[in-house]
Amino acid sequence: MLTAQVMEKLRVLAESAKYDVSCSSSGTVRGGKKGMVGNTVGGVGICHSFADDGRCISLLKVMLTNHCMYDCAYCINRRSNDIKRATLSVSELEEITMEFYRRNYIEGLFLSSGVVRNPDYTMERLTAIVRDLRTLHRFNGYIHLKAIPGASQELLNEAGRWADRMSVNIEIPKEESLKLLAPDKDHKSVFQPMKLIQQGVLENKEDRRKFRHAPRFVPAGQSTQMIVGATQESDRDILNMSSALYGQPTMRRVYYSAYISVNTYDKRLPVLKQPPLVRENRLYQADWLLRFYHFKVEEIVDDAHANLDLEVDPKLAWALRHPEQFPVDINRDDYERILRVPGIGTKSAWLIVNTRRFSRITSYHLKKMGVVMKKAKYFITCGELTDGYSMPIIGINELHPERLRPLLVSKAQQKRIAAEQQLSLEFEE
Repeated sequence: MLTAQVMEKLRVLAESAKYDVSCSSSGTVRGGKKGMVGNTVGGVGICHSFADDGRCISLLKVMLTNHCMYDCAYCINRRSNDIKRATLSVSELEEITMEFYRRNYIEGLFLSSGVVRNPDYTMERLTAIVRDLRTLHRFNGYIHLKAIPGASQELLNEAGRWADRMSVNIEIPKEESLKLLAPDKDHKSVFQPMKLIQQGVLENKEDRRKFRHAPRFVPAGQSTQMIVGATQESDRDILNMSSALYGQPTMRRVYYSAYISVNTYDKRLPVLKQPPLVRENRLYQADWLLRFYHFKVEEIVDDAHANLDLEVDPKLAWALRHPEQFPVDINRDDYERILRVPGIGTKSAWLIVNTRRFSRITSYHLKKMGVVMKKAKYFITCGELTDGYSMPIIGINELHPERLRPLLVSKAQQKRIAAEQQLSLEFEE
């Protein structure tokens, strides 16, 4: 039975967990089984709600405890903070999960924890929860478990047998900045569990080739998170780290969390009136280009442009810097070139390449395919391309990037960018 005391603990721990954004439920499908409770059909996993700052969060996104032995400058749960603390027992968290599922509040669990005593002690309790949910409560829904840096390989292997996805947060892309803000941590303690989880996943794939019914190990892979704006790292530094992580076979997502000034008294941190949400959004867009549009990091950011353009999305920014790549002939050029046109997505590019085999494509067809013609019309040619007054469209090479740019940035966008650029980003020496 969920008592008032347990619900108060849950309220405190759910509030403490809201800053972790790496809570995706995609990547695994497990149908309903006789004698089991729940499923992950369609990869749904976790129901989501939205926080006040617009973040998509799990309805049961909770920490086991917000007590922590570390004193990370950017964390609300740091040891030196005077906040309300709470700890759920293993049985209490299991009961909450099952009760919430039966009431149709949730479809899965996102579980993290502060580190108490030592990493192994904390990881052992987290592992016990996911093991009991699977074996004792027969819970068959989605479970995302945060791995504790420094925990033993035996505990990580045990946890991987029961969790759908595991994640270890990098937080800061450069070692020296991490040591400045979190003296008790280093990249080695983060990358080691990542490597062990990756090793377990790859070994499990080999086992499943030989034994059809071998139990799965972290079937939805790994994810991680980096904080944006807490340190002086450029977007280039962040994207280089992301690209290296995506080179690993088990890394599914890298999440970017705009830094929220929760510890304003710490002089090592910047003073922000609001989180750099536009920058966070640009990083997600750049991440999408890396994963699905075949872009390289050096194409998105370089020595001259170490940070992403806040006024326009990264794909449009690249196009404005490389007018020599345009116009793209929709009816002749290959898929790779069409994919680089602003306003054309992967689905639209696929439709274009397959449709043009049967008929010549015009701007009418492009609109039907979902192409954003407001952007794309300046970068393409398709034989018939006119504006509302039947006048030929002037392309990027005739109009020039510096004159085209204002046409593609709305006044509302300009106001949002101006507000973010006025934030104080000064760091103490």
